[in-house]
Amino acid sequence: MAGAMPLHMIKLAVGAATVEDMLAWRATRVAPGAPWVMTTRMTPKRADELLDGGSLYRVFKGVILSRQKILAIATVGEGREARCAVTLDETCVRVVPTPRRAFQGWRYLETKDAPADLEDAALGDVPEDLARALREAGAW
Repeated sequence: MAGAMPLHMIKLAVGAATVEDMLAWRATRVAPGAPWVMTTRMTPKRADELLDGGSLYRVFKGVILSRQKILAIATVGEGREARCAVTLDETCVRVVPTPRRAFQGWRYLETKDAPADLEDAALGDVPEDLARALREAGAW
């Protein structure tokens, strides 16, 4: 798959209203230097494509706000107890706020549908609540 556009994963950030909430939660519950692992029930069948430059995009309160590069995907456990461990890069990249309806579990996200990184969007330092309001109004 080298050279093809990477495939991404999208998941709801349950229990966190903002990227800051998620980072604060992690800081209080995970030892410094420990890998960032997101655990989910289903192992992706297209894991090789996700590992070829893909990221995990997170939805906070109905809006995609961040992504982290996917470093590894492994199935942990067996049978009904099996889970998928997705190891992520520590760097949490802000993306252009993009509305997204709720869903369960995770979904694949094609590169063409993924929001641009905020730093690449040349939009300046817009507060998150203003960015959300502009997106909802269709002005951004």
